[in-house]
Amino acid sequence: MKTGYVYIMSNKNKTTFYIGVTNNLERRVAEHKEGSGSKFTSKYKLYELIYYEIIYDIEQAIKKEKQLKNWHRDWKLNLIKSLNPEMKDLSETIFG
Repeated sequence: MKTGYVYIMSNKNKTTFYIGVTNNLERRVAEHKEGSGSKFTSKYKLYELIYYEIIYDIEQAIKKEKQLKNWHRDWKLNLIKSLNPEMKDLSETIFG
């Protein structure tokens, strides 16, 4: 089975979220930060990784991404803050 990552990117003010799934988190976050990750992330400057989850089955990761996209904003905030209470950019810590 292929490992997947569900992740959430946000802007500096944490007003907008982008939820995605990938099999290579470091590469995908770098793409977002360079502005080539998606038009949505570029438009809203969603360059901070504020949440990620490792899921050891890519199909389950895709299901989780779709589930999170349907959640209310408050639910997403609670999920993010359960692992990252200060909502800091985690990419600096995990990728250097």
